[in-house]
Amino acid sequence: MNDAPRWRGTRGEWYVVVQVGLFLLVGLGPRELPGVSSWGPPWSLVTLIVGLVLGGLGGLLGLAGLLYLGANLTPLPHPKDDATLVETGAYALVRHPIYSGLSLAAFGWALVVASPLTLLYALMLFIFFDLKSRREERQLLRKFERYAEYQKRVRKLIPFIY
Repeated sequence: MNDAPRWRGTRGEWYVVVQVGLFLLVGLGPRELPGVSSWGPPWSLVTLIVGLVLGGLGGLLGLAGLLYLGANLTPLPHPKDDATLVETGAYALVRHPIYSGLSLAAFGWALVVASPLTLLYALMLFIFFDLKSRREERQLLRKFERYAEYQKRVRKLIPFIY
């Protein structure tokens, strides 16, 4: 057991702090920069519809990930001591469905608010989740002997692609 104080972030606590900051940026951050305008009609209607669909799909994927993970859920990129490996449900589609769902919802939100700047924030969130999942996967490889085979079989964040 690690006796280091939590503020040192030995289990990845700082990832959670950055994650919350990125959520706030996506949801509440500035949407416009001088000289960079949002798209107008007819694209605004198209992006609204596509954004709502992406947001809904992202929400469903993230919720499915939460439900299948159950008691294993932790915001830290470090599994709980009593965690079990989940490979079914949303976890048969991607290894990190909560991260995927939140990223998809962020891209959907950016399209709904018609903001190229918010699209950039959503991309930053996706890159952050990729980095956080790398740390998490190092821990999962140590904890579960079947995890390496699971990595070969199931994509990390984008079904069938990445």
